[in-house]
Amino acid sequence: MIRVLVAGLGNMGLSHALAYHHNPDFEIVGLVNRSTPKLPDALTAYPLSHDFDAALAELKPDLVCVATYTDSHADLAIKAMEAGAHVFVEKPLASTVADAQRVVDCSVRTGRKLVVGYILRHHPSWQRLIDTARDLGGPYVFRLNLNQQSKGETWKVHKSLMETTPPIVDCGVHYVDVMCQIADAAPVEVRGMGLRLSDEIAPEMYNYGHFQVLFADGSLGWYEAGWGPMMSDTAFFVKDVVSPNGAVSIRMPEDARSDDIDTHTRTATLRVHRVGQPDEDLNMSDEPGHQQLCDREQAFVAQAIREDLDLSRFMQDAVRSLAICLAADESVRSGAPVKL
Repeated sequence: MIRVLVAGLGNMGLSHALAYHHNPDFEIVGLVNRSTPKLPDALTAYPLSHDFDAALAELKPDLVCVATYTDSHADLAIKAMEAGAHVFVEKPLASTVADAQRVVDCSVRTGRKLVVGYILRHHPSWQRLIDTARDLGGPYVFRLNLNQQSKGETWKVHKSLMETTPPIVDCGVHYVDVMCQIADAAPVEVRGMGLRLSDEIAPEMYNYGHFQVLFADGSLGWYEAGWGPMMSDTAFFVKDVVSPNGAVSIRMPEDARSDDIDTHTRTATLRVHRVGQPDEDLNMSDEPGHQQLCDREQAFVAQAIREDLDLSRFMQDAVRSLAICLAADESVRSGAPVKL
C-alpha cells in the first residue's frame, strides 16, 4: 500500500484526496493546507496539518500529492523527493522553465517517480481525438480555447490563482500538450496577446489572453483562455483540429455551461470530417466525469510506482508544454514574438 500525504486542499486537491481514499492501493497518512478547509465526510478522519515540512518529516510518506498554488510546486516537489517520496504534482509543473527542469532533474537524480497532473492524458475521449487527428495526417491547425464565466467562489479562486499564474498558462498547458502530442514536432515560435478586464486583479496581471504557436512541421496552434464574471458563455469551448485531409472536433451540447467543472473535460460528441466522405459522429456520452478522471489519474500514479514505469518522455513533455505557455506570457508582456 502506498502511503500518501496530500498538500493543498482546493478543488483539485480534494478530488485527488478522494481518489486516494477510495483506491485500495493508497493509504492517506495526512493532509496539509494553510487554512482549515471544509472537508467532505470521507476525509474528515485524516490528520490535518498546516506545516508541510513538519508533516513530511513526521509521516515519511511514500508519495506526496502537491496540489498547492503554482509558485510553490517546485520547492514542495523537490523537498518530497529528497525525503524519499514519489511525487504527483498538479499542473503547471512550476512557475518557470528553470524550476520545472529543476524538479525533473531531482526526479532523475533521486530515482523518485514524478507524475504531473495532465488529466486529459487519462481521458479516453481525448485520446481518441488525438489518435484520430494523427491518422488524418498533418500539418495541422489547432483551434482550442476554454473561457470560464466565473463568479462567486470560483471567481475568488481564479483571482487567487492569478496572483502568480495567468489563465493562458494555468489552463493552457493541458491543451498545448494535446497539440504537441498530435503534431509531434518542435515548437519554434509563440505570439501572445492579453488584456486586463477587471480592476479586482493586480495591474500587471491579465485575465484574458490568447496566443499562437508555430511548429517545425508547419502546424499552427491557437489557444484562448479567459476567467471572470465578464466572460461570454458563447463559443467558450472550442476544440478543433484541422488537417489537409479533414478535421476532428469536439461538439458540446447546447446547454453546456462554462462554470461547470465537468464541462472542462467533457466531449459529448466527436465529429470526424474526412474530405470527400460523410461526416462521422462518435458518441462519447458514457465518458468519465471529473472525479472519475482524477481516480484514473491516481491509478496511473500507483501503476507507475508499482511497475517502475519510465516517465522520461512524460516529464519532458510537461516541461515543453509549460515552456510554450510561459513564452506566450512573455510575448503578451513584451509585445513581441518569442522564438523557442
